[in-house]
Amino acid sequence: MMRHLAALALCLTCALAGAAQAASVSEQAQQASADLQEAVAELNRAVEAQDRVKALTGTITAYEQGLTALRESLRQVSIREATLVMQFEAQRDKVAQLVSVLSRMEADPAPLLLLHPTGPLGTVRSGMMIAEVTPALQAEAEALRRQLQEVRDLRALQLSAGTTLSDGLKSAQVARTALSKAISDRTDLPRRFTEDPEVLKGLLESADTLDAFAAGLALNEIEVEGMADFGFARGNLPLPALGTLLRRPGEADGAGVRRPGMVIATRPQALVTAPWSGTIRYRGPLLSFGNVIVLEPGAGYLLVLAGLETVYGEVGEVVEPGAPLGLMGGGSPAMEDFLASAQEAGGRETATLYVELRQTGEAIDPMPWFAATAPLAEAQQEP
Repeated sequence: MMRHLAALALCLTCALAGAAQAASVSEQAQQASADLQEAVAELNRAVEAQDRVKALTGTITAYEQGLTALRESLRQVSIREATLVMQFEAQRDKVAQLVSVLSRMEADPAPLLLLHPTGPLGTVRSGMMIAEVTPALQAEAEALRRQLQEVRDLRALQLSAGTTLSDGLKSAQVARTALSKAISDRTDLPRRFTEDPEVLKGLLESADTLDAFAAGLALNEIEVEGMADFGFARGNLPLPALGTLLRRPGEADGAGVRRPGMVIATRPQALVTAPWSGTIRYRGPLLSFGNVIVLEPGAGYLLVLAGLETVYGEVGEVVEPGAPLGLMGGGSPAMEDFLASAQEAGGRETATLYVELRQTGEAIDPMPWFAATAPLAEAQQEP
């Protein structure tokens, strides 16, 4: 009997721990959904803002962060629901026995439960045993009831997320379109210097590699006044786009090509922003890299971002940290694709952004410069 009570207590403890975990997962998903709804509501305020470019950039960034958080939360919700279902399947016989015992206790008259064939002493012992077991049985039944309610709540949460996602996906596309128009409408662009169009054209025609093109740009680098020293940014830069590291510098791609920059996997139509203030030295198609934007964040440094579908700004324009530089390709994902990717560990990040950093004309490892990848670079250097 004591072993049985101990087993019941252990089951009850595990059930309560699982309930706390599920509550946390549910709360995270609800918070992510609320954040995404706030980002959608922010769009109306962004369209009416005086500095629409900055406001719309913030709205799209908040949307992408909320979407990522909601995707991860829904994945955790799905995992939790599957875990509960597996627990129910594994304890099917035990649950049936528990239900049978509880129903029998409620159906039989109390005096009959206390009668024992060995006489009064056996009857007293039987009563004591029932008194000990009953609270544990009731507690386990309550824990199972809570778990069943959690399954219902988690499924309802996944269904309700569909409406939030639908509104978010539509609003994000509206925000991207509005951002493109707001950037094209700007007239008072701050500029530091403008590359000679003829020189730039000649450089594009003569350069057959990114090295040659970047070296040509480096010939015209000048000391930048009034800008923070880029050297202090090492290890603190945000990634240009929300995503995950796909390939490290020097790592071969599917075709066996090795490049000195890193590749970031992003979601379709992800916003690309400036991680540091700087001057746009080039924007447009370049060799086999697709659309490229070259940013000069400081004297002697060039940041190359390649693989964009849409690029913003003009050559010579000075941008602030977090300023929009362009959008990734891949088309806008449908809600069905998002819900499907929520079941996967890594999601469906189908667009790729190439990030290369150069100092005095030479390519250097960009990973130690970005906060998200610096720990990976340090771990790689450790013996």
